[in-house]
Amino acid sequence: MLGNLLGKLFGKGGGDAPAVAEPVEYKGCRIFAEPFADGGQYQTAGRIEKDFEDGVREHRFIRAEKHPSREEAESFSLTKARQIIDGNGDSIFRA
Repeated sequence: MLGNLLGKLFGKGGGDAPAVAEPVEYKGCRIFAEPFADGGQYQTAGRIEKDFEDGVREHRFIRAEKHPSREEAESFSLTKARQIIDGNGDSIFRA
């Protein structure tokens, strides 16, 4: 099941491909809402990027929440990304 979700997020598998959205800037990070279709609903998912001296680092996330529309899922994905940034800071970019 997790492999299926990851496959959908990264464009390998059924369902809608993640929409390429314009990033939202927040506390020095770029947030991309990337919900994907799953079982007739849209899964909360996204990507957070930040520039560092050694290059761009990213953190991807998928959450359990599902939404009836892509727009609702995008909005909630942005909210979750802000919470991740606020709660963890740059530690989300450590390998």
